[in-house]
Amino acid sequence: MAAALDFAFAEQPPLLRERVAVNATLPAVPNDQIEKTLKRFGSFRTLKIKVAEPGQTIQDDLDRLWAALDLYPEARIRLDANGGWSVAQALQVAAALDERGVALDYLEQPVQALAEMIELKSELANRGLNILIAADELVRKASDPLAVAHAGGADVLILKAQPLGGVSKALELAAQANLPVAVSSALESSVGLAMGLALAATLPVQNFESGLGTAALLAGDVTREPLLPVDGWLEVRRPLVAPMQLDIFRAEDHRTDWWIERFERCLRLLEQ
Repeated sequence: MAAALDFAFAEQPPLLRERVAVNATLPAVPNDQIEKTLKRFGSFRTLKIKVAEPGQTIQDDLDRLWAALDLYPEARIRLDANGGWSVAQALQVAAALDERGVALDYLEQPVQALAEMIELKSELANRGLNILIAADELVRKASDPLAVAHAGGADVLILKAQPLGGVSKALELAAQANLPVAVSSALESSVGLAMGLALAATLPVQNFESGLGTAALLAGDVTREPLLPVDGWLEVRRPLVAPMQLDIFRAEDHRTDWWIERFERCLRLLEQ
């Protein structure tokens, strides 16, 4: 709520670039659907693969990774586990990557707890495995989003503008962390993606391609001009909401009521 109000009404930091480089994103789909899923992104340089899906195994993750590399051998690879692995499982995957000679862009939130992140980084170093560890949930869901950086639990921070309070606050956090950052989305509509794009376009240095091309995975959007990646890039702009699109994708009444009540609670907290 705070981020939305800020982005709607407050002056935003000046843009430093007119377009932002983005990765393609591969959900935990069956291997025979990989090519069809990724065709939506057009050409791309970096591929983020979702792993540690509930009900799937480490071997399922590796099979999907090898299949994706067979189709896109030149792509830089990121793996995103959303905290779904143990330290032992993350090390198992790291060993398999090393055996195949696969160099990751980074491994995103492989384990859940800060202590596990620190342990994993130490174990990787002891085994001579040069893999960057990125923190996502330990930034956006933590009471102190800088704790993981201060504790040495990550090499990269994943920034999502909305849970961090908006573009300006996310920029402040990036400066205080003194670590490379990557801007990412939470599978929101193009309205939400516009805020992430603004953040990526105002960072002094774009260390990594942003994970903001996810509108390509949606069945529809609330605008007639969605923020869809073109050859690995997104234009920095704010798309206009189309009333007809809102009608098409309107949630059921009980879900709409749930969101309105949530907004009202958030607004009351902000007014305190």
